[in-house]
Amino acid sequence: MQGLMAAEVVAQRVFNTAYIYLDTAFVVGLCVLLALKRKWLTLLFGLAGGVLYMIVDYGIFHLALGTRSIEGGNLFWVLLWMSMSYGITNFVWIWLWFSRDKQAWTWTLLILVWWICAPMLSEAVGANAPVIKIQRTTGSYHGYMALIMIAGYFAAIVYNLFQKDKTKRFPLLFLFAIGVSVQLGWEFSLLVGNIRSAAIVGLEQKLRTLIVNSLVETNLGAVPIYCIYLLVSSRWNENLTKRDKVSFVNRMAELNATSLR
Repeated sequence: MQGLMAAEVVAQRVFNTAYIYLDTAFVVGLCVLLALKRKWLTLLFGLAGGVLYMIVDYGIFHLALGTRSIEGGNLFWVLLWMSMSYGITNFVWIWLWFSRDKQAWTWTLLILVWWICAPMLSEAVGANAPVIKIQRTTGSYHGYMALIMIAGYFAAIVYNLFQKDKTKRFPLLFLFAIGVSVQLGWEFSLLVGNIRSAAIVGLEQKLRTLIVNSLVETNLGAVPIYCIYLLVSSRWNENLTKRDKVSFVNRMAELNATSLR
């Protein structure tokens, strides 16, 4: 496993342009559903996730580090679609679970079913559509990702060790499970849909990308995102109405007392 984690990870996708149009329609539909259900905080957080992904993917991975390359498409516009698509879906998924939403499993299934079916649909309706290949190499920046992940989890672990009130401790196993599950669902569906690493022959390289990305890339933000959720939800309800303000730790205690449904 140590060699697997240390080796170069190539995150590559190969898909036709029909996939972009179909996925864009799904993401817009997801946002409409959230609005109809008056899940305004979830929607806003998802949109913020899309903007964050674009800043990281285009601003850091491409402009600053030069690790992005593309064949058959415009890098900016393809990255904008990818960032908004996976930023919105990933952050919506995370927010719904952090909030212990009553229908979190239903929303999760909606996203997972789409991720699995989208590649097959795009092949069926866009067999002759232009093909795009986009990839990034990690170089050494996975080390910086690991540093962010260590800082978040270590801070929460130290806090838990000194917090005598069990109801006010971070639910670390829960956070870790969500952090890994979101990225794993994404990576696995891309792999079985023959989009992730489609042009890479070796099974080891495909699995390396799946395992390393799933363990690190979304999970690194699990603790910071949970802290953001606690701060926001301690002041605002899901429908954007103000609630009686509670402290950070008391909001954590409220959530810890809420069972997963």
